[in-house]
Amino acid sequence: MIVKKVCMLGGYAVGKTSLVKRFVHGIFSDRYLTTIGVKIEKKSVQVEDKELSLVIWDLAGENGFEKVRLSYLRGASGYLLVADGTRAASLQMAIGVHEKAQKTLGDVPFLLLMNKCDLREQWTVTDAEIQDLRDRGWRVLLTSAKDDVAVEEAFDQISVDMLSSSAPGAAALE
Repeated sequence: MIVKKVCMLGGYAVGKTSLVKRFVHGIFSDRYLTTIGVKIEKKSVQVEDKELSLVIWDLAGENGFEKVRLSYLRGASGYLLVADGTRAASLQMAIGVHEKAQKTLGDVPFLLLMNKCDLREQWTVTDAEIQDLRDRGWRVLLTSAKDDVAVEEAFDQISVDMLSSSAPGAAALE
């Protein structure tokens, strides 16, 4: 089995924990519980003919990216950057977190998840902002943990990307 560490990064209350719960346990709760520090979940997935064990590090929301939290990134093979479409400031936070993550991890695979697409009429992030990121080479998925939109796809895509990458953090267990 191949083991890969993937980190969930982004601002406060963007839906990182909800996305992980939806992916790992198939559930969604409207009750908001702040993540303190880091919460670790595991899930095995099949990617082509390989069994992959994802070790998902759900990091507390950031109001800045503190040095202590940077240490949580060590050994990660990739990350999912999460922003809340209803809060444009969370996208700017995600862009800043991405820059710091790249300095720590180097060029590992990542995806931007624009979360809460079930509230699309309330979004303050514009289609033009999303397209600008795509034009810069970012892969962006519109997700909803609540309605289970593109959650599985996001984890499947980062899994494929991590397997095809020569990123650090790979551990093959026979």
